[in-house]
Amino acid sequence: MELAVGTILSGKVTTITKFGAFVALEGGKSGLVHISEVANRFVDDVHHFLETGQEVQVKVLSITPGGRINLSIKQAQVRPMHGHYGPRTNPAPMQPVAAAEPSFEDKLKQFLSASDSKMSELNRNRDNKRSRGRRK
Repeated sequence: MELAVGTILSGKVTTITKFGAFVALEGGKSGLVHISEVANRFVDDVHHFLETGQEVQVKVLSITPGGRINLSIKQAQVRPMHGHYGPRTNPAPMQPVAAAEPSFEDKLKQFLSASDSKMSELNRNRDNKRSRGRRK
């Protein structure tokens, strides 16, 4: 099978790195899905979205003269189309493999706790420096 830019293919995730995932394609070829092309939202860790051995749909973004194949999972997903012909349905959105991210409230509580701790330490250090200055 000849690969062409814009083609949507099925592949299997073979390796996950901090910058993306390698996907095995038909014909013994493989390509890279960069972390920015994994999902339609911010991806901090590719492991939260993909697993080794997982079947994925990918779109061929480019093929370099050296033979490197750049792929996208998010561009291979069907997007809703509204307008004259009516809405199209989306397939189920990709769900993270790992546990869900903490909620905004949980993140805020964690931030405030760390902030209070740091402020009290700064105040203690400031008070210690002031009391040393008075003794002289």
